[in-house]
Amino acid sequence: MAYLTWSADLDTGIGEIDNQHKQIMDFINRLDDARQHTDRAAIVSVVDDLVEYSLSHFAFEECLLEDAGYEFVRGHKKVHELFVRRVSGFQERLQRGEDISHELHSLLHRWLFSHIRHDDHAYVATVRPKMKALVEEKQEGGWLGRALRRFFT
Repeated sequence: MAYLTWSADLDTGIGEIDNQHKQIMDFINRLDDARQHTDRAAIVSVVDDLVEYSLSHFAFEECLLEDAGYEFVRGHKKVHELFVRRVSGFQERLQRGEDISHELHSLLHRWLFSHIRHDDHAYVATVRPKMKALVEEKQEGGWLGRALRRFFT
């Protein structure tokens, strides 16, 4: 399977969210590298890192949606919960010794692009105008700085 590459149709126009999505894409590409080299230790490490980072990303995004007053935040959270449950199942299978790398990579590839293009783009009109004010509040005590430290440090 080819490397995932970022394209303009994935942009939400919310810089921090786009950067986080690019980081998730990088994890998926690292999984592909490990899979191609049949490096089980690297696969386990990448999957663990991907799950941990995705949980942080989801929490950050959900907090942003709540603060912006996005009316479908509960549904968006549910989509995240279902994804986490599904990937956790893969993680458990991997820990039991199964080779799930191809199946997981395929799922992640399809899910990420679909989720960004549909679920995430659905909140952009509500969040972007409010995000602009949050991004401009860059001082230590600002929302964005606090949220980034809380979820990504």
